[in-house]
Amino acid sequence: MKLHDFFEMDYALLFSAVLLTVFGVLFIYSSSVTSLGASVSNEYIRQIFWGAGGLVIAIVIAMLNYRRIYYVSSYLYLGSIVLLIYTCLFGRVVNGARAWLGIASFGIQPSEFAKITTIIFLARFLDSTKNSRNDAWRFVVSCMIVFAPMMIILIQPDFGTSLVFIAILLSMTFIAGISSRYIIFLLMTIALSGLLLVLPLWQTHILGKNIPFLSMLSNKNFIIIAISALLMIFFLAIIGFIRYKKTYFYWIGYSAVIIILSFIISYCGQKVLKPYQIMRLIVFLDPDIDPRGSGWNIIQSITAIGSGGILGKGYLQGTQSHYRFLPQQSTDFIFSIYSEEWGFLGGVIVFLLFLLISLRLIKTMKTTSDSFGCYIVAGLAGMYIFHFMINVGMTMGIMPITGIPLLFMSYGGSALITAMAGIGLALSVHIRRFQY
Repeated sequence: MKLHDFFEMDYALLFSAVLLTVFGVLFIYSSSVTSLGASVSNEYIRQIFWGAGGLVIAIVIAMLNYRRIYYVSSYLYLGSIVLLIYTCLFGRVVNGARAWLGIASFGIQPSEFAKITTIIFLARFLDSTKNSRNDAWRFVVSCMIVFAPMMIILIQPDFGTSLVFIAILLSMTFIAGISSRYIIFLLMTIALSGLLLVLPLWQTHILGKNIPFLSMLSNKNFIIIAISALLMIFFLAIIGFIRYKKTYFYWIGYSAVIIILSFIISYCGQKVLKPYQIMRLIVFLDPDIDPRGSGWNIIQSITAIGSGGILGKGYLQGTQSHYRFLPQQSTDFIFSIYSEEWGFLGGVIVFLLFLLISLRLIKTMKTTSDSFGCYIVAGLAGMYIFHFMINVGMTMGIMPITGIPLLFMSYGGSALITAMAGIGLALSVHIRRFQY
């Protein structure tokens, strides 16, 4: 640690994170105030302590050379896996997920910290294999590294947090230069799986009538026949490619595997998803299908944001939160309260701050001379951007409710400390971007 490191720090990045945290504290306090003007929660006090602690952690990490974690990254990663498994077995159940460790009102969420350890370990692997020409092998191993903690988190079950790992994987493998056909393969598989999962639900709960083709998508016998036929097509395509060396045989096999995996994933999703998770998908398609039940959160969130107008109703003057119409208003729906009280212009400020964070991370990626540091920052960028897009989209009704917090602003110590630790890592890379 050297004195000039303080002058090399990316203060725009740090300032953006701190300002978002201050906004979070202000509106966590606002969410605790009732229509009579009384505060019924001390969550904002805890958030102040977590924010201050997170800032100290960020600065300490920034002053340390991030390259020192290169050789201990595997231990950090394995430690987080063990902690996740322990949480699955002995953790506390909160909001339907066994994702917490702790006693009484104090607890930590290991899945939040696993994001950082996974980013670091994956960055090490991608850096150590950067000269390899076998992109398929690099991508498969990268998927294995990411899917291990992701699958454990799905078992908890915490569907929203697990999705963040996909964003981390895609952003890091893209920056690492892995062939786009593998990244597109994963994206198309995810998209098609989601479509095959949602269509039968849409038919049953919203359309209200039977469409034979859509009904077959949830029929076990049809899926087995379809997968068998697609496997035959795949093997014929492989034989054709080996014998005739024609690229279209490759793409036929490529497409067949995407469809096969999508059928398997969507069918498993139909069997594994809990009833409340299925209802979240349904009310995303049509909130009015259950306006006083599962659709309540989305309807009240959209109402709150819309009622804020251009300038908002004023700080502590919101009605949706103070009259307790909006559940989880200090966590998942903090942006709804913020927009109601500070309006469209206030929302633009949050958008610009997250945009600034993204741009500063991209600049650090472009200027650093160390690929290990570059990959770390890429993973962090994917994490921050995904959290922002999903959470804000969820509050606006353009994304399904997944329980993903708005980093820096939503109430929660584990998420806030993880977000600030990520900022510290990015600052450490920025400070040493010309050192190699």
